[in-house]
Amino acid sequence: MKRAVVGITGATGSIYGIKLIKALRAHGVEVHLIISEYGKVNIELESTLSWSDLISQVDAYYDNDDLGAVMASGSQVFDAMFIVPCSMKTLSGLAYGFTDSLINRTGDVFLKEKRPLIVSPRETPLNEIHLRNMLKLAEMGVRIVPPMPAFYNNPETIDDIVSHLVMRLLDQVGIHDKGKRYLD
Repeated sequence: MKRAVVGITGATGSIYGIKLIKALRAHGVEVHLIISEYGKVNIELESTLSWSDLISQVDAYYDNDDLGAVMASGSQVFDAMFIVPCSMKTLSGLAYGFTDSLINRTGDVFLKEKRPLIVSPRETPLNEIHLRNMLKLAEMGVRIVPPMPAFYNNPETIDDIVSHLVMRLLDQVGIHDKGKRYLD
């Protein structure tokens, strides 16, 4: 995999997106980043980074209002898109083709071009609308990878839990990162 888009929305769990970006970069992947307005707020609430610090760690950054950005066109080739964390607002927009933001427009392009789209929805409890939207997206080929911790690997820190999810996200695009797997 050479080029990926990462969208970070306003759902809690920005640490997953931050760690995913670092892992992709460690594997030589060119990372193009989009952060929603509330994603920016959560990065600063939930991590030691400012969102501008995070931008300095990627190859390209695009404003979520920039519907003319390169990834909004199917003629631009990116290998995968991750939306981590994915808010229910963004998930709903993807399910119904509502492309009012660059994150949703890019996700829509990935759907129409049949490119890998991986979302990590972050909400609990889930209501019927959330579940139906996830099912709708799964039926369209979107990979739904919620941040559910595994305990068979005996995590000792929050970073261990976050790293395990990032490993599973990378698995979705054929990057098999080091990490403790079931019965290892």
